[in-house]
Formats: sequence, C-alpha cells, structure tokens
Amino acid sequence: VAYLIIFHILFVLFVWTYWKSIFTLPVQPGKKYHMSYADKERYENEERPEMQRQILAEMARKLPVYTRTGNGGIRFCDRCQLIKPDRCHHCSVCAICVLKMDHHCPWVNNCIGFSNYKFFLLFLAYSLLYCLYIAATVFKYFIKYWTGELTNGRSKFHVLFLLFVAIMFFVSLMFLFGYHCWLVSRNRSTLEAFSAPVFQNGPDKNGFNLGFVKNLQQVFGEEKKLWLLPVASSQGDGHFFPMRALCDAQNPLLANEEQWEDDGIDEEPH
Repeated sequence: VAYLIIFHILFVLFVWTYWKSIFTLPVQPGKKYHMSYADKERYENEERPEMQRQILAEMARKLPVYTRTGNGGIRFCDRCQLIKPDRCHHCSVCAICVLKMDHHCPWVNNCIGFSNYKFFLLFLAYSLLYCLYIAATVFKYFIKYWTGELTNGRSKFHVLFLLFVAIMFFVSLMFLFGYHCWLVSRNRSTLEAFSAPVFQNGPDKNGFNLGFVKNLQQVFGEEKKLWLLPVASSQGDGHFFPMRALCDAQNPLLANEEQWEDDGIDEEPH
C-alpha cells in the first residue's frame, strides 16, 4: 500500500508538471515594447545605421531596458518589430520573442522561459525521483534474476527493461537537473551561461546574481509552501529583473563608499 501511494503521488506530480510545461505558453513582451506605426515608418525610412540606433535609443529611454548588444546598441528584434526587454530573446522555432528565454525544449515541444521555467524544473525533479523510485523497487527483482530465482522468461525481460530504462533516464536527468540547479543558484539562463548579458559597462555574467536565496525566490517565489507545486509563483512580470549593480547603487553605504575613498585620498594625513 505504501509503495502504491508513493508511486501514484510521484506519477501525479510528474504528469502535472509535464502538462504545465507543455501547455503554459511563453509570454511575449507587452505592447509598450512594440514599435508604433510612426516610429516604425521613421525607422524603416532611415538608411543611416547611426540614426536608426538613435531612434531606438529614444524609444528605449522610457522603458526599463538596461542590457545592450555587443556594440552597445539597443537590443531590437527585426522580425517582431519590438525592443527586447532584459533577458528576452527571439525563438526561431516559436517565431516569437520570449521573456527570459532559457531554451526551446524538444522534450516538451515548447519554449522554456519566464512563464514555465519553474514548471520545467519541477518536471525534471519529479522525473528524477520517478526514475529513482522505479529503479529502487525493481532492483530486488533484478537480484532475484541474477541469482536464478526468477523462472518466468517474460518477467526477466520486464525486470531488465525497467531497470535499464530507469537508470538510463536517471543518469541523463541527473546531469540536466544539476546543471539547471547551478543556473538557478547563479540566476542565469542557459543562453546567458553561453553568452554573458551586456550592460552599459560591458558584459557581466553575474549581472543578475542577487545571492543564493534571492535567486531561488526569483524563480520559485517567496512562499516556500508553493515551491514544490506546479503553480505560478515566480517574482515579477518577466519584463524587468533586479540587477546586482542597481541593488548596490540603492545601498547608501555602498553608493558612498567611493566618495569616502576619494575624500580620504584628498585629505592630508594628520
């Protein structure tokens, strides 16, 4: 009875998180990030690249956009005709810009981003536990097969198949889940791990790293009772994310630290 209860709990959570990962559509940027008709016409009629960058800079002046392209320009999507919010990328498979895009997953046939990244992590976690549970409950029958206690040929095939598949998926999921746990602890996406986001002061791979606890809260929320359930609890709306540089600047002690150092250099020693 205990085995059946644990099995069905894991199975329900596995199916629930898989369903949420598939049918939770990726969130696109809001209307304020799209070009108006006048700006679009002015941008397309302008042939000089420097003037086009100036037009994009004027549009982004009213938006909470802090990341830049490699040459310092505003991140703009020509296909979607919008200014990309921070951590937003265009998915060539979905043909849309996705907020906080992590990657396009063929396992769930969906783009993993701000709206379903928590569900994807829980799907990996419960899949890992599901495979571990199956391997642990079948292992004793594998021992019986090894010692020759199993005489039925069909049961031998079932035991070997279940154990092999469970271990194979467990090892694969363990590396994938461990990698995403590392990304969450650093508050990075898969795309940001390969290419560091560029800010006004240059690329910074730890630009969104707020510390281990706050990084977890960015994905799972502040309510710990909701962390293990596939319900939406991520912080923010996907358009703006707290940054380490801004958090340091908002701290009056850290903001005045450089000023104190300069004052200390100018003063003569007593």
